[in-house]
Amino acid sequence: MGFADLKRNRSASMAKLLTTAQSVGGDAKKSYNDDRIWKPTVDKANNGYAVIRFLPAPEGENDPWIQYWDHGFKGPVTGRWYIERSLTSIGQDDPVSEMNTKLWNSGNDDDKSIARNRKRRLHYVSNIQVIKDDGNPANEGKVFLYVFGKKIFDKIIDSMQPQFADEDPINPFDFWDGADFKLKIRDVEGYRNYDKSEFGKPGALASDEELEGIYGKLHSLEEYNSPSNYKTYAELKTKLMAVLGEDGVAMSTAEHVTLDVSTPAPMRASQAESNHNVAPEPKAAADDEDDTLSYFNRLAAED
Repeated sequence: MGFADLKRNRSASMAKLLTTAQSVGGDAKKSYNDDRIWKPTVDKANNGYAVIRFLPAPEGENDPWIQYWDHGFKGPVTGRWYIERSLTSIGQDDPVSEMNTKLWNSGNDDDKSIARNRKRRLHYVSNIQVIKDDGNPANEGKVFLYVFGKKIFDKIIDSMQPQFADEDPINPFDFWDGADFKLKIRDVEGYRNYDKSEFGKPGALASDEELEGIYGKLHSLEEYNSPSNYKTYAELKTKLMAVLGEDGVAMSTAEHVTLDVSTPAPMRASQAESNHNVAPEPKAAADDEDDTLSYFNRLAAED
C-alpha cells in the first residue's frame, strides 16, 4: 500500500501484527557482510547503547518483520565451519535437520549432544531507522535492516500486548504512534545481554513529509522467503559432508526433530508425531542470539 494508505489504516495494524506473530509456526544467498544491515557497536567491556526506531512493512509487503533459521557449527574432524541458512525457513527439507533427527532418534546420549550442538538458530529481520549511534554517528538518520533475536522480539510483542493494567499497548512499527527503542547491551558472564533494553514514549517519528521519504527507503524483506536466495538441498548436503568429513551418510526425509535455540513467544513450537522422540527445548548459551551473524562472520574466516 502507499504512504497515504499506511497512515489511514494504521489503527488496524497492531491487531494484524499480533495475529501474524501468534500464527507463525516457528516455522538468502546474501553475504554476512551486507552493508544494508546495521549492527550495534560495543566498547572494550562489551557494553553498548543505541536508539533505533522499528519501521513498518515496505510497500507491497504484509509484515514489518521476517524470520529465518540458520545453523553454525564446526566439523570435529576437519575443523571447518558449517554456517548456512536452513531450508526449513522456507518450508523445505534441510540436510542438517534431517541428520539431527537421525542422531536424536538413535537413543544415544552422545548423538543427542551432537544434535543439540548443531541446532537451528532463530533470527528476525526488520527495517529500522537509527536515531542515536555513538559508536558510528554516520549511521544516524539512515534506514537499515536489523537482525535480532528472541529477547528483543519478546519486548516487541510485550509492547503490543502489555501484561499490566497501567501499561498502554503500542505498535512499535507505527510511524505516528510507535516509540523509539533504547538498545542497552551489557556483558553478562561473557555474553551480550539485552534485558535492560526498552521502548520510550510513543510519538510520531517525524513530519508526514519526512516520513514519506523514509517509507520510500525501506528495504524489501521478501528475499528471506525466496528460494532463489537459499542454497539448494544438494549444495547444503555437499557442504555438510565436506565439513563433517563424511560421505554417503543416509538421511531420511520422513520427519524432523525441532532443535532450536528458542521459540518466540507467544508462538508455540510444533509437535512431532506421537510415535517419534521429540527433543526438549535446549537452553540457549546466551540470553539472545542477535549477534550470531557477526560471530559467524569471524568464524567463517577460519574455514
